[in-house]
Amino acid sequence: MRSLFAAAQALLLVGVARAAVADNSAADKCPGYAASNVKTTAHGLTADLTLAGPACNAFGRDLENLKLTVSYDTGQSSAAERIHVQIVDVDEQVYQVPESVFPRPPPPPASGCHSARASSALTFNYTASPFSFAVARAATGEVLFDSSAAPLVFESQYLRLRTRLPPSPNLYGLGEHTDSLRLPTTSYVRTLWNLDNPGVGQRQNLYGSHPVYYDHRAGGTTHGVFLLNSNGMDVKIDVDAEGEQYLEYNTIGGVLDFYFLAGPSPIDVSKQYAQVAGLPALAPYSGLGFHNCRWGYTSIDEVAEVVANYSAANIPLETMWTDIDYMDGRAVFALDPINFPLDKVRRFVQDLHDRGQKYVMMVDPAVAAKDYPPYHRGVDCSAFMTFRGEVYRGEVWPGPAAYPDWFAANASDYWAGEFARFFDPATGVDIDYLWIDMNEPSNFCEFPCEHLLPRRGVSQQHVIAPGTRKGLPGRDLLYPPYRIDNADGDLSSKTARPDLLHANGLTLYDTHNLYGSMMSSASRAAMLARRPGLRPLVVTRSTFAGAGAHVAHWLGDNASTWRHYLWSVRGMLAFSALFQVPVVGSDVCGFGDDTTEALCARWAMLGAFQPFYRNHNAINTTSQEFYRWESVAQAARKAIDVRYRLLDYFYTALQRQSADGTPCLRPMFFAYPGDERTFALDAQFFYGPALLVAPVVEESSTEARFYLPRDVFYDFYTHERVLGEGEVVTREDQQLDDIPLFWRGGSVVPVRVRAGMTTAEVRGQDFELLVAPDAEGAAEGSLYLDDGESEDQRGRVTRVDFAYEGGVLRANGTFKYVTGSVISKVTVLGGGKRAAADDKASNSVEVKQPLSGPFKIDVAKLMTSK
Repeated sequence: MRSLFAAAQALLLVGVARAAVADNSAADKCPGYAASNVKTTAHGLTADLTLAGPACNAFGRDLENLKLTVSYDTGQSSAAERIHVQIVDVDEQVYQVPESVFPRPPPPPASGCHSARASSALTFNYTASPFSFAVARAATGEVLFDSSAAPLVFESQYLRLRTRLPPSPNLYGLGEHTDSLRLPTTSYVRTLWNLDNPGVGQRQNLYGSHPVYYDHRAGGTTHGVFLLNSNGMDVKIDVDAEGEQYLEYNTIGGVLDFYFLAGPSPIDVSKQYAQVAGLPALAPYSGLGFHNCRWGYTSIDEVAEVVANYSAANIPLETMWTDIDYMDGRAVFALDPINFPLDKVRRFVQDLHDRGQKYVMMVDPAVAAKDYPPYHRGVDCSAFMTFRGEVYRGEVWPGPAAYPDWFAANASDYWAGEFARFFDPATGVDIDYLWIDMNEPSNFCEFPCEHLLPRRGVSQQHVIAPGTRKGLPGRDLLYPPYRIDNADGDLSSKTARPDLLHANGLTLYDTHNLYGSMMSSASRAAMLARRPGLRPLVVTRSTFAGAGAHVAHWLGDNASTWRHYLWSVRGMLAFSALFQVPVVGSDVCGFGDDTTEALCARWAMLGAFQPFYRNHNAINTTSQEFYRWESVAQAARKAIDVRYRLLDYFYTALQRQSADGTPCLRPMFFAYPGDERTFALDAQFFYGPALLVAPVVEESSTEARFYLPRDVFYDFYTHERVLGEGEVVTREDQQLDDIPLFWRGGSVVPVRVRAGMTTAEVRGQDFELLVAPDAEGAAEGSLYLDDGESEDQRGRVTRVDFAYEGGVLRANGTFKYVTGSVISKVTVLGGGKRAAADDKASNSVEVKQPLSGPFKIDVAKLMTSK
């Protein structure tokens, strides 16, 4: 949800009423730096950097003395698979992302006989004057990053660093955006400044900032570059006057803090990034069910009616959500006493829980600045942002509102206290999960909001300890000399003013992009505090690097258009595979504008393969619950039946990502890094290692066109063996409830024999093992089981690794979680190794194998004896 969606749609198209990208040519005259006092160790090096000539002061004051620190870091393996390069001011007065918000990975050992530098997959080389550095592969010498493309600029309010790139590079990342997964390479600017941007246009900054990119080279190798900097920035990708390709950072503050990730495969880079940004939190099993929401349900009676209608239509509904409609005067932590009276809401929630269903409410960060307890308690414990010594007020849904200061000493306790009161299972609304929104932070008031500025208002004094202020003095925090290409204009537009000072001395100018992530971590902690031991699911809009360690993400306020339907795939792949936020999804059928029957049916099918699957739309638009059209209801029933039978396959992939960073959603080039025809594909994808999803993406089309690499596949529905030839394939006669799905050869996949109306029902079903042999007749896979909801499983988990070869299926692993479900069937797809391409046979054998220990099933022998 969104500020004033319809008005924002006017800015959706590229090039409409946009300010020109800042001209930074003045920086070309800057002298750069010279390195001296270089000291090399087995684990890295340090050096002093001194301005190499007269200061240019292009967009601020040049800092004369910097320091360079380079370390070769060990990741998951014993070898050093990343290089950490920091360039900071010598006094370290310039703002750096706080460790409390973004914990750093552990440094390499300070001593010992092991040389991280000698065993590193990457090398660091430098030129002393003018200073530049290059990162290359140790094995081949291939240069991956080369800053000699332009002089280093490090000023009080502007940093520039440019790297050379190969011609026509394959670059991915730098989110959040709706542009193509493989980024454009000419005249392209990615701006990172979190923005409440309803309508989700292209070539615009959106709700989150993820300053990491993946560079995939033609030989099939990939490396990653992550800049840990939370300030606003433009990242430019273009070709210079000499025809040389480059990528250039232009930030308005902070330091240069780079992590270079060696790969060499795309999946390796993703896993290495997870080691830096933090492994993602595992969602509860039930969070993978189907969710429904609408902004505009007028009462709890209407909400209950929707739940009943889903049941009457025989469409499984796991979780019902309520938007801001429940709030009294649009104020958080307050129920509308007329339309959402507490006693009725509590009865409704109890009825949901009795049926095994869940409930979610929206919580915004801004607290109504009015006479009610949540505001008074926030003032009393100094939990809000201040301006001129008094509580700062913006304007959001309830009108004047105060913003929690997540750096304030009491802010987290205040937030947890409000959750404990309002969502108390015994006396309040017993929600199961949480939805947080408007946390860029959003502000409807047009700057400078003079009518809201403190005037004899409520005083809330923060005490800032001496020496805690980070950030150079004398900066223009409202109108910095370099103007980033913010889609909404100045930094203060549609958000809290950036010159606000946090309780610990940091400025919002520096921390703006962290606000949503800090709310996320505080909200997760609050949910854990009110339900100790139970794993939270918190779904947020605004994110920063590392957000996946705390929360899930929905892709914001999209529109009910075919473009947004396609863009949802790009967004999912970026967040899951590139940014390590695996539980991600779009507003199915679209949020703004009126959906159509055909679009909603197609989206119901595609949405079933989003980790987060929710139908959600806006007030004053056509209601789009799946039961509104019979064709959509039919599509939803089919889609959810498939999804629910695959829930354990999905859950296993998500758990693997939470354990080691292996992405659950994968672009095609992740699976086939050597196939150049996969590099630009972003309308088809793999869910987990085995399931290829290839939706119809064109309006009014009954054809699905997708690329099948040279490999063995099996049709999901018919079990037909399909040989990929490295060509585009057309599937005709794809009705509204059809979506092409294929198993990749070489896979063993556990599926439930049937679905259910809730995920709890699904967990009671037995398993079927689908064996999809590769060209050599072999296959492998895994299954992860736990109780689905505990934060700490205390070792009570079952993980089974399956291997199929020579007609024999073997299973080994750990078997600590007791389940009544057994493997009741084993099915070999396509007839096995020597099946013809058009063979539709699948051979099944009935078994009754408990998941209580290692086992072996001679499938071929059982088939022969049938």
